[in-house]
Amino acid sequence: MAALATSAPAGMTQPRTSREKWRRRGPLLPALIFTIIITQIPFLLTIAISTLHWNILQPGEKSFLGLGEYQSFAGLKNYATVFSDARLRNAVVNTVVLTTSVVVISVLIGLLLAILLDKRFPGRGLARTLLIAPFLVMPVAAALLWKHALYNPDYGLFNGVLNWIWQLFGADQGPTIDYVSRWPMPSVIAALVWQWTPFMMLILLAGLQSQPGDVLEAAKIDRAGSLQTFRFITLPHLRQYIELAALLGSIYVLQTFDAIFTITQGGPGSATTNLPYEIYLTTFRKYEYGEAAAAGVVTVIATIIVATFALRTISSLFQEEVSR
Repeated sequence: MAALATSAPAGMTQPRTSREKWRRRGPLLPALIFTIIITQIPFLLTIAISTLHWNILQPGEKSFLGLGEYQSFAGLKNYATVFSDARLRNAVVNTVVLTTSVVVISVLIGLLLAILLDKRFPGRGLARTLLIAPFLVMPVAAALLWKHALYNPDYGLFNGVLNWIWQLFGADQGPTIDYVSRWPMPSVIAALVWQWTPFMMLILLAGLQSQPGDVLEAAKIDRAGSLQTFRFITLPHLRQYIELAALLGSIYVLQTFDAIFTITQGGPGSATTNLPYEIYLTTFRKYEYGEAAAAGVVTVIATIIVATFALRTISSLFQEEVSR
C-alpha cells in the first residue's frame, strides 16, 4: 500500500534530472559539434570578411584571419554597396523574377499533375516514375541538356521541330532561332520549371492523398460537382501543402547557380545574373572578397527568413495530423 501511495498518478511522468537529460543528449553532441564547425564557423568568417575592403590584387595589411591581405576596415560599407550598386540591384531583381516565376509556374503545373496522378488509371505507377525523373537529374546535366539538346540553334530539338513543321507546309527550311540569346530569362525559367515541377507535384500529391475520405464521400452524397468539391474542400485542404511547396521551392531556387552558369553565364549582358551568380563574379572576376561576402550574408539572411516560414508551415502540418 505504501508503494502505491508513493507512486505517481497514472498518465503522469516523473521529471527527468539534468543527468538523465545529458545522458539522452550525449550521443547527439558529436553531430552537433560537427554541424557547428561545418556551417557556423564559415558563416562567422564570412561576416568578418564582409566588414573589410579586401581585393587580392591590391597590396594591404595582413588579415587577422590569416587568409590574406586586406586594405582597410569597411564596417557596413560593403552592405551599403550591395543595396546601392546598380549591378547588384539588378541581380536582386533578377533573383526575385526568377524565383517567383519558377515557383508559381511549377506549383500550378505540379498541382495539375498531382490531380491527374491522384486518379486511378492503367499505368499510373509508370506515369509517376516518368514524371518524377526530371527531379532526379543532376542540375548541371539538366542545364546542359536544355542548352545543347533543346535550345541549340543548329541541332537543337526545338528548331528541328520548327523546321519539320515548315517543311510540311512546303517551305525549304524554317527560321533558325537562338532561344538563349533572344529570350535568356524565359530560357532559364523553362529549364528550372522542368526540373522543379516534380518536387511540387510530390508534395501536392501527398496532400491530395491525405484528404479525409468521409468528407469527400459526404460531398458526393450531397451531389457536389467535381469543381465544387475541388474549390470548397480540396483547395482549402491543400492550402498548407501549397504554401510548403512554394516556400521550400523558393529556398532552393533562390540559390540557383548551375542553370545560370551553364545556360547563359549571366548574359546577354546581365539579363539573367542572379545574386548567387553575381557573388561568383564578384569573387572570381573582380576579386572583391568583402563585397562578395556581404552579398553572401544578405542571401543567407533572405534564405533564413524564407526557411523560417517553411518550418512554421511544416510544424502546423504536423500539428494538424496529430490532432486527427
